[in-house]
Amino acid sequence: MRTYSPKASEIERAWHVIDAEGLVLGRLCTEVARVLRGKHKPTFAPHIDTGDHVVIVNADKVVLTKGKADKEQVYRYSGYPGGLKSESYQQLLDRKPADAIRLSVRGMLPHGPLGRQQIKKLKVYAGPEHPHAAQNPSVLEIAAAKAR
Repeated sequence: MRTYSPKASEIERAWHVIDAEGLVLGRLCTEVARVLRGKHKPTFAPHIDTGDHVVIVNADKVVLTKGKADKEQVYRYSGYPGGLKSESYQQLLDRKPADAIRLSVRGMLPHGPLGRQQIKKLKVYAGPEHPHAAQNPSVLEIAAAKAR
């Protein structure tokens, strides 16, 4: 019996909307990365982008547990000597909440051309509004527990 490998023309992509209000950042991002890669589908193949589109709303209301918002650091490097910049997750969430989620999900995807293709299907918005109503997205319920 031959192993099934999906072709690019056979892949059907769905749209999912996730409300991030009160969800823990890491648990949210692992589920989003799983859907972006396509691991929730029976036709998953590690070398082909079989994932769906994900829209995250209310990114500014995501939480981190156990004081990690102040302790954990986010780093950027310009490529020049002395160009390493760091800030806490709380500062990043206050300044650009969409980037905090996007950076976390990006680290959970493959590091190469496939991962760059998959991260383009992620849309993150700080507020409750998004312009993707024409795609008829379904609401994806995250099984992760709400933060206490």
